[in-house]
Amino acid sequence: MTGPIRLMLTGGGTGGHLFPAIATAEALCRRVPGSEVLFVGTKRKMDKRSLEQYGYATCSIHSKGLKGKNLMSLLQGLLVLPVSCLEAMYHILRFQPDLVVGVGGYVTGPVVAAARLLGRPTLIHEQNSVPGLANRKLAALVGRICISLPGSEDCFDDSKTVLTGNPVRNAILKLSEEKRELNATPTLLVLGGSLGAHRVNELVTGAFALGRKELAGVKVIHQTGAADVEEVKEAYRRSNVDATVEAFFTDMTEVYRKADLLVSRAGATTLAELAVLGKAAVLIPYPHAADRHQEKNADYYVEGGGALMFVEKEIDTERLADSLVKLFAEPQRLEEMGEAMRQRAFPHAAERIVDECLALVEKFSGTEN
Repeated sequence: MTGPIRLMLTGGGTGGHLFPAIATAEALCRRVPGSEVLFVGTKRKMDKRSLEQYGYATCSIHSKGLKGKNLMSLLQGLLVLPVSCLEAMYHILRFQPDLVVGVGGYVTGPVVAAARLLGRPTLIHEQNSVPGLANRKLAALVGRICISLPGSEDCFDDSKTVLTGNPVRNAILKLSEEKRELNATPTLLVLGGSLGAHRVNELVTGAFALGRKELAGVKVIHQTGAADVEEVKEAYRRSNVDATVEAFFTDMTEVYRKADLLVSRAGATTLAELAVLGKAAVLIPYPHAADRHQEKNADYYVEGGGALMFVEKEIDTERLADSLVKLFAEPQRLEEMGEAMRQRAFPHAAERIVDECLALVEKFSGTEN
């Protein structure tokens, strides 16, 4: 198929699902000009705001998560499934996609299942080292499965699984091509994921509150999530720390550009971005992530030498402060860790996923003729 295609992308609920989808859409539209993209997602305001920023058409369906829910929430989720599937069918019939791609999150399930029922070619992309519930259930239905980290293929059918890596947005890729030098003022970037991380916020502000003289000249850029923003601002003010604090940063390119070292959760998409950019990191995985997938995500980068990992229950403010002091005292080590992160990156992940998408569309159109 040589002409423009109509791509339906579905997923969301966190930036970790949404940003790889945006990266895939960007790569497709570069490769096949004139292609049209429709995102089917949740009703979360952050999803809609992020997508509108990139100019993509969106719609949503009613959908609820099933994994880890109490009995009442589980029943509600099951009862809404038929509605979810009918709404998904409506959007598919209206948009007439050439291909439907799921990127994870509970909204993916009904949309990809509906696409399969309507005879559309389907592909899923798994960001994490341990596949989520939606992708595990959809694996038998789809034509192709793209994975982000080595080892995930053990969870899927080898005959239709390909290691592509986790795609990052074009702006991040462009930043990775810039010449990078350490800042005159050491700069720490703190990320807790798109929703923030209360314990990470406590640990980092607590580490600076210890008053270690070696950290006195460090500048902090801190994404807190909406709940903690004022508390974190006040904590840095009391500790006399030069800190830029926001609930959520929309321009991550500029934020990443300034960072010498990160303290972060271990979401798959954040790690993919850090790897492409060659950023050293101290990782504190979210302890309640399904199947401990954040710890397993982090393992891949820690084994390569690009990051340190601390289990949340085993780290305190003094231990974190000690790690930050040691890392900032050794600029050469930070550079070596950054290079080790870069060695584990997949900068062409989006292009590889587009390759698989176009091959599926070509195969399907061939069977139709």
